[in-house]
Amino acid sequence: MSQLLEAVGLVKHFPVQTGLFGRVEARVKAVDGVSFAVDAGETFAIVGESGCGKSTVARLVLRLIEPTAGELRLEGRDLLNAAPAELRRLRGKLQIVFQDPYGSLNPRMTVGDMLAEPLMLHEVVAPSQRNARVAELLSLVGLRAEAAGRYPHEFSGGQRQRIAIARALAANPRVIVCDEPVSALDVSIQAQILNLLAELQRRFSLAYLFISHDLAVVRQIATKVAVMYLGRFVETGAADRLFARPRHPYARALLAAVPVPVPGARTREAALGGDVPSPIAPPPGCRFHTRCPQAIERCRVEEPVLEPTPEGGAVACLRWRELDGEAFGAARRAPDNPALARLQAAFARATAEAKIPA
Repeated sequence: MSQLLEAVGLVKHFPVQTGLFGRVEARVKAVDGVSFAVDAGETFAIVGESGCGKSTVARLVLRLIEPTAGELRLEGRDLLNAAPAELRRLRGKLQIVFQDPYGSLNPRMTVGDMLAEPLMLHEVVAPSQRNARVAELLSLVGLRAEAAGRYPHEFSGGQRQRIAIARALAANPRVIVCDEPVSALDVSIQAQILNLLAELQRRFSLAYLFISHDLAVVRQIATKVAVMYLGRFVETGAADRLFARPRHPYARALLAAVPVPVPGARTREAALGGDVPSPIAPPPGCRFHTRCPQAIERCRVEEPVLEPTPEGGAVACLRWRELDGEAFGAARRAPDNPALARLQAAFARATAEAKIPA
């Protein structure tokens, strides 16, 4: 049985044109051969530093830009070679929530008009039922029906993102691409939007392609994770496994960089240094070797491929087996602090004397 959304060997190279006649001098290898599959009810998250190609993958899936090579299927149907009428029908099943809730909504349209537009384009309901469907969509995202008569500038950032989610739901999609959907929001509002997305996923069995650089957000919502570096996936796997035991040095460094709520906490993982190489001319061998603290001479000449791991994930590292023996979870601990140790001991004694359960 095929997956709901499948991408095989997606490639996107942007030409770099120079001179009066626009001669192509080089190509930016934004996405250089990525493959993944997402099923109903799953959240597939792509994480990595800015410029690694995450958002380009999202736009390729939506066909907002055309791939240089690769295959893309939705419910087993070829998205790249679909006839215009078939493609328009499939677009209703593939929607997006953009990053900026201020720039993604038309300021000249009321909320009701914005929600009614996809209903009309995709002929979801009869014209006589559109107002009722708009009110239903607003209710699904926690807004009142009277919001339909207001304009985007009359709402807060979190409310605007709820409207954007309602617009994505209007065409009854199967897959929603979430491109940094909470990065422009306050932390408290982020939690509300993530909970809303999770509830809608459970209710409608939606599949999410979730693009983010915030690993704390990804850890909360993702089912599967792909770590991306310089246009390629370097590690993929179930979210709980990857966060507990990352195998690629880049994935380990990203997770080690996440702040922990322990003052002065240390980590054995070396901080990433240097700049990301140019995607126009990626380094030979492993693309990460110029910044990898574990790189050896072999990494500079031999290009790793994704190899399966025992838990069902995959990792593209020549040394992952020998590095796997180092326990990542034990890497962080609070620094030695005699004063803190004395305070904790005193608290433990007071708790015991008062017979308060710890």
